[in-house]
Amino acid sequence: MVTWIKELWAYRDLVYNLVTRDLKVRYKNSLLGIVWSWLNPLLMMLIFTFVFDVLWVQHDIPNYHVLFLSALLPWNFFVGAVMGGIPSVVGNANLIKKVYFPREVLPISVVLSSLVNFLIGLPVFFVLAMASGVMPTRYVLVLLIPILIQLTFATGMVLILSTLEVFYRDTHMLMDVVIQAWFFLTPIIYPISTLPESVVLFGLTFNPRVWLFRLNPMASIVNTYQDILYRGTITTGDFLARTAVTALVIMVIGYWFFRHHSGKFGEVV
Repeated sequence: MVTWIKELWAYRDLVYNLVTRDLKVRYKNSLLGIVWSWLNPLLMMLIFTFVFDVLWVQHDIPNYHVLFLSALLPWNFFVGAVMGGIPSVVGNANLIKKVYFPREVLPISVVLSSLVNFLIGLPVFFVLAMASGVMPTRYVLVLLIPILIQLTFATGMVLILSTLEVFYRDTHMLMDVVIQAWFFLTPIIYPISTLPESVVLFGLTFNPRVWLFRLNPMASIVNTYQDILYRGTITTGDFLARTAVTALVIMVIGYWFFRHHSGKFGEVV
């Protein structure tokens, strides 16, 4: 593993060039270019302010649009990284067959480009949130923690899924369905506090608030963003620590899984 990481570091310039290429391609032939990274959260904020604070006021959550956007932005980062990273190896078949380089450079560069896009849009969120009366607190200084945990988790997921896509080309189609279900199992359009504390399913009683965090790393990550960006607090308990360990384990497994099969990519793609 250490040898692999050293080799990857030696190709850091290639990672940088691929990230730059991905960002240029994303905004190629668009009139506003990278400005869309600022316009996207602005338009989303305006739409959800109008819908949930004007048309459909069925909640007692102040500045619901800020709560929603504080979860939607990191979720879009995750979805962009995963769904963009899945075909990263297959989509660069010609490059893989012509020259040697660590193959993990391809999915990792997609994850990093999604991170850059997320970071570009984050300042717009702060401006819009403050305009709505939601002021940042000192806990914004620890925002780097959930970002690093999410980056680790997303990278591990992409390494696994991009490998599976090489051998099973319907992986991305399956993930389209999984991502949609995953969205509703993550507290994005609803705060975790609105869930009941006890539910009976198939004769078994469980606490959905607890198990949502235990089984869904993104639930804990998104809730941490909401705590920092909307509630002005820091996540308590051990859920975030468990999520960090889970993300690291998935990252290590994903890296091993990718490298174990990467020698066959040239033959299969």
